[in-house]
Amino acid sequence: MGGGAGALGGTFDALVVGWFLWTMSTVAYFGLAQGITQESQWGTLEQLYMSPYGFGAVMGARVVALLGESLLWGGSVLVLMLVTTDRALSVDVLTVVPVVVLALLSVVGIGFVFAGAALVYKRIENVTQLMQFVIIGLVAAPVADLPALRYLPLVQGSSMLQQAMGEGTRLWQFPAAEVAVLVAAGVGYCLAGYAVFRVAARRAPGGADGAVLSADSSLSQRPSRGCRRPGIRWHP
Repeated sequence: MGGGAGALGGTFDALVVGWFLWTMSTVAYFGLAQGITQESQWGTLEQLYMSPYGFGAVMGARVVALLGESLLWGGSVLVLMLVTTDRALSVDVLTVVPVVVLALLSVVGIGFVFAGAALVYKRIENVTQLMQFVIIGLVAAPVADLPALRYLPLVQGSSMLQQAMGEGTRLWQFPAAEVAVLVAAGVGYCLAGYAVFRVAARRAPGGADGAVLSADSSLSQRPSRGCRRPGIRWHP
C-alpha cells in the first residue's frame, strides 16, 4: 500500500483530511512553543525545573495535555466541515487516533526546537509564525512522487491519515514498514526536539538550567541551622 498524494491535493475529501490534520498540528505546535516562550519571559520556567516531579515529567504532562487539546479542536473542526459540506469520511477511532497522535509528536518536537531557539535568540516570533506555512507543506507533501519525504515530520502521518479516512484503511492493514516509519518519526523527532531544547536552555543567557544549578549550589553552601562555622559561636 503506497501512500497517496499529499493530504491537501486530489479530491475535496483529501482537502478536508488535510485541514483536519493542519488544525491539530498548529494547536500542538503553537501551544508548546509559545507556552514555553511565555513562561521564560514571565520567569516561571525556572519553577518548572524545580518541580519535585522533575522537568521531564512536567513537560511530558504538558505534551499529553496539548495532544488532548489538539484532538478536541481537530474533532470539532472535522464535525463542522463534514456537516457543512455534507461529506462522509471513514473515522475509525482505533486507527485515526493513534495515527494522529504519532503524527503530532513530530510537530511537538519542532515546537521544542523553536522554544529552545526563543530562549537563546529571544525575539524570533516572526520565524515561529512562519512555521504554520511549513506545516501546510508537510501535510501536502507528495509522498507518492517522492517516497523519501515520508521521513520528514508529519508527512508519513498525513499520508496514512488520508488513506485511513479517505479509503477506509484500518491500522492493522497498513504494511509494517509504514507503521514503523510513523512510530520512528513521531517518537524520534519528539525526543530529538526535547534534547535540543534542553541544550538551548543550558546555553541561553540566564537560562533556566543555569538558574536552577546556581540556586542548588547556593543552597548547598548555605550553613544549616545549628551548625558551627569557624570563628562564629552559635547559641541555641
